[in-house]
Amino acid sequence: MSKNLVILESPSKAKTIRKILGSAYKIEACVGHVRDLPKSQFGVDIENDYEPKYITIRGKGDILATLRKQAKAAKKVYLATDPDREGEAISWHLMHALKLDEANTERITFNEITKTAVKKALKEARSIDMDLVDAQQARRILDRIVGYRISPLLWKKVKKGTSAGRVQSVVLKLVCDREEEIEQFIPEEYWTMELELETKIGKLTARYSAGDNDKVELKTEADIKELTAKLKKSEFSIKEIKQGTRKKKPPSPFTTSTLQQEASKLFGYATSKTMRVAQQLYEGVDIAGEGTVGLVSYIRTDSMRLSDEAYEDAVAHIKENYGGNYLPEERPQYKTKGRAQDAHEAIRPTSAARKPDEIKKSLTGEQYKLYKLIWERFLGSQMQAAVYDTLAVKISAINSKGEIVLRTGGSVLKFDGYLAVYSKNEDSEKDVSIPPLSENEKLSVKEYIPAQHFTQPPPRFSEGTMVRTMEELGIGRPGTFAQTITTLMNRGYITKESRVLYPTELGEIINDIMNEHFTDIVDADFTARMEGDLDLIELGEMEWKNIVRTFYPPLAEKIVEAEEKIGDIEVKDEVTDIICEHCERNMVIKFGRFGKFLACPGFPECRNAKPLFEDAGVACPLCGTDKEGKVVIKKSKKGRKYFGCDKYPDCDFISWNLPTGENCPECGEYLVEKGRKKRVIACSACAYAIEAPEREEQ
Repeated sequence: MSKNLVILESPSKAKTIRKILGSAYKIEACVGHVRDLPKSQFGVDIENDYEPKYITIRGKGDILATLRKQAKAAKKVYLATDPDREGEAISWHLMHALKLDEANTERITFNEITKTAVKKALKEARSIDMDLVDAQQARRILDRIVGYRISPLLWKKVKKGTSAGRVQSVVLKLVCDREEEIEQFIPEEYWTMELELETKIGKLTARYSAGDNDKVELKTEADIKELTAKLKKSEFSIKEIKQGTRKKKPPSPFTTSTLQQEASKLFGYATSKTMRVAQQLYEGVDIAGEGTVGLVSYIRTDSMRLSDEAYEDAVAHIKENYGGNYLPEERPQYKTKGRAQDAHEAIRPTSAARKPDEIKKSLTGEQYKLYKLIWERFLGSQMQAAVYDTLAVKISAINSKGEIVLRTGGSVLKFDGYLAVYSKNEDSEKDVSIPPLSENEKLSVKEYIPAQHFTQPPPRFSEGTMVRTMEELGIGRPGTFAQTITTLMNRGYITKESRVLYPTELGEIINDIMNEHFTDIVDADFTARMEGDLDLIELGEMEWKNIVRTFYPPLAEKIVEAEEKIGDIEVKDEVTDIICEHCERNMVIKFGRFGKFLACPGFPECRNAKPLFEDAGVACPLCGTDKEGKVVIKKSKKGRKYFGCDKYPDCDFISWNLPTGENCPECGEYLVEKGRKKRVIACSACAYAIEAPEREEQ
């Protein structure tokens, strides 16, 4: 007797579905995409209105042959790939690759892999949504145009194998621009003043604020001395006490980007790792006593909506485990940003009753951490706000020249609300208590606490903050954020050290070329508008080829201009006087993933290669005069450029910036050069910095 055939992407997902549907259904996995544009050629027919040429992906022939045979014998075929553009496109490609009969083939989608959701999906089977397919086709072809038309120029200018990407180029520019901003940053000095005061029955710490004192800022030590002199001649008293309450709203349930950000912040997970573990939780995990169970809803979403069933599940669990007073009077509503795909839900557990600690033994450590995070955030988002009792105190310091105002305050948690379940470091705060006070009460000073500070440059991006920035700028989609960052790291354009992202030398070179010749491609606003057009295609409000027709002609013109400017450059290996110790040939300088290195020209017979330490043209600040040490350019293990002494390990000098060979006129430490476009000469130890003189033309 023939069975119904259900085809989906993942073998893990197939295992979970097989348990739900039973023996009446044959469950098979296509293991991702089965057709794509060819790797060996452009694959887009410009003359034929940008018609794509799809071919079977290498290695998928046997899988398709098996599926074709099973589809012919099946009673009915259900295409059950993921509920997004990519999943819809995979189903459409399966239709063509397997030559399925439309009358006997239906598309089903489910937001979670549970018995209820899968059974409901079968009842609501539909035809393939071509608007979703067209949105994916448009994105794929735009990416192909950028990659296959611009990359040959990079091969001429830099090295063979370099490539450009539509969204990746924007993200690379963000990393490079931030690095340049940090390099050019000149710190500014400022001071703060706190006072430890004694009351009748205790102590409190108050702070000087320029906003309370006619905006008189503390910029120098002289300002601090002047303020201290006035305070020492002042009488202190409580001027005003304000008591109140403050509510702290619960965070929204997770979207793809907020989950990636939180996992990065709390656990240090790379975005790719977060998505890999989340995919395992979605597709199904073997739980003791239950079998294979999908633990969370679909994990590629920018919607914060929850289904009625999920909301009722949360309410029942909160009422039973925490009490009805933890439930808000009205159902929480979280506004989804922009054109988010609200057909999806937020990321949530498939059952609130499946507590993390109760299933911990069935999960890996990574799965447990991420599931617990999703479970707690889901429940917390449906609970009452946390309530704090607050106290704001204004202190008056009166002297012969007038009044100086100081402030202090505190808060004590009155009702924990959502913090009862979701109390992460960034969402909780310590109680700050203040001794009982009364207005006009006299105070005495126990200690003056001045502190010197310097303004800090903007921080480098972590993977989490980059995801947040991409989302805010509207570049890419939830499912592509992690892939974009990973691609840039795999290409050697950016690297990650101590959880933050740096551009490599190769990345800076690629970025410079893209900025010079393809300003639209690296423009975040332009890319965001294109994402908006892709959303219009998905909604059926734009024909998909229109976006390609608008995009390609001006790009083709810029490519011609760039080819003329770059010219027919042949990148030859530079021969050095360094002799290969294996075969005695003169070694040559090559350009690799992380920049230049020395290699034997006899490759592949001789595979000798080693780091290239270029002379930076300046004496070592530590041993240059005594031991004649010179500064050379080196690379970290992950490709980040730095400067060190050629006498290492006898001299351990290291700097991320190039020393100038001169000393700071203020503190005597060595000066360094910062910035690539707008150069700055700055001290390596203090805040001294000046604009660098222009270099002579070479």
